[in-house]
Amino acid sequence: MTKKWFALYTKSRNEKKVHQALVDKGVECYLPLEKKLKMWSDRKKWVEEPFIRSYIFVYVEEGNLQQALNTPGVVTVIRFGGKPASIREEHIKIIESLLASEEEYELSAESFEPGEKVEVARGSLKGLLGELVHHLNKYKVLIRIESINQNILVRLNPSFLKKV
Repeated sequence: MTKKWFALYTKSRNEKKVHQALVDKGVECYLPLEKKLKMWSDRKKWVEEPFIRSYIFVYVEEGNLQQALNTPGVVTVIRFGGKPASIREEHIKIIESLLASEEEYELSAESFEPGEKVEVARGSLKGLLGELVHHLNKYKVLIRIESINQNILVRLNPSFLKKV
């Protein structure tokens, strides 16, 4: 069997604990984190929060998925059609490059109307394929990750795009 990426659903606000427990077990995993500026009445602080709440990605053979599922804080594996949904490597890379870039983005699970297919022609997301969404006079590219039913909406300069 070959290793694949799978998405695990965790208890609320347990993503970092689950990540550490999986690392301690020797399970290869990825918890995408984004830095956000939090403001309180007396101070501001940059904190790292999960990019997709209650999700963590594991890279295992499907037969070894049970080891990850037996980790405290893990609720279930994301499934489609009754089988664990594998995530394509390129989608993991997209999330990594997006979080490393300076691009503005939004994460959404809502459905969008299909639009024109585009490719990012330059910038840190070069080569990325997506759907064009025109919204409030700003161009946004929608990247759909079907296996976890999530959309990533990235705001880009229209000159960065080309038709596919």
